[in-house]
Amino acid sequence: MTASKRFALLLAASVLATACSTAAAPVAAGPTTARPRFTPIPTEAPTATVAPTATPLPLPKFDQVPVAAQDPAALGAQLAMAESFIRDPNVTGDQLAWAGHMEELVLGQLSDFPDWADQVLGALPADQRQAVRGSVEAGKQLRTMHSVTPKNLPDWHIVAPAPIDDLLAYYHEAEAKYGVPWYFLASINLIETRMGRIRGDSTAGAQGPMQFIPQTWAAYGQGDVNSPHDAILAAARYLKAAGAPGDMNRALFAYNHALAYVNAVTDYAEVMHADLMAFRGYYGWQVYYGTVDGVIYMPVGWKKE
Repeated sequence: MTASKRFALLLAASVLATACSTAAAPVAAGPTTARPRFTPIPTEAPTATVAPTATPLPLPKFDQVPVAAQDPAALGAQLAMAESFIRDPNVTGDQLAWAGHMEELVLGQLSDFPDWADQVLGALPADQRQAVRGSVEAGKQLRTMHSVTPKNLPDWHIVAPAPIDDLLAYYHEAEAKYGVPWYFLASINLIETRMGRIRGDSTAGAQGPMQFIPQTWAAYGQGDVNSPHDAILAAARYLKAAGAPGDMNRALFAYNHALAYVNAVTDYAEVMHADLMAFRGYYGWQVYYGTVDGVIYMPVGWKKE
């Protein structure tokens, strides 16, 4: 298997985790003591010295799918460019989408070549480096949830996510009503359906951008399961009933009965809690899917033939 196929398979792992195991009512979770978390970035981060990087990259073609480099120096330059775009509030539209997609691909390469991590992340300021390490750790957790590579493509339709500002408004509305921190809701949305890009039932019959099985939606949903607004509020309602925000581990374990899932959701959530701009990068992450025959990229509009 080529390196590009390997890292794409690892990217696909988080999407393949979307068979949400929410029960019809919150279950009493067993012990869910998570491993120690990475340290949140200080509010006043010290000024960092940026390590030397490769020759600056030419301005990318934002209307084209990015391609991750095959060596650590070039990969570090790509990541530095992507992160600078993600953290620039003036960067929007195709440029921001490109940056998030590139960030995702670089993380995939680091999953294949962990020995490159120090050199690649050395191209970033210290505060950004810590956030990226949190994303890498979340990906590691998700990959432990998969043992069998599927043979067939899923019966999905890939759609455009809701606008970024709308999603943030829905997360904050849910937090105000139910007390569930917005960044946990965003993390679940990212892991389950790449911010709502995946339209179609999971292998467990879960539906919508937050992946509810019908029985759970009947108990906690209001409105349309495929509506980002309605699904995000339902997820907060469910998590609240399962113990959030006082015991997020227990609530997340009720949402999906796997400690690795709890850890991954928490890792992405902590990254966004410490660095709000990180959400802008996650918003651009795309859908990849690996089967025994290879890996495909599923852009908006993709549908199983």
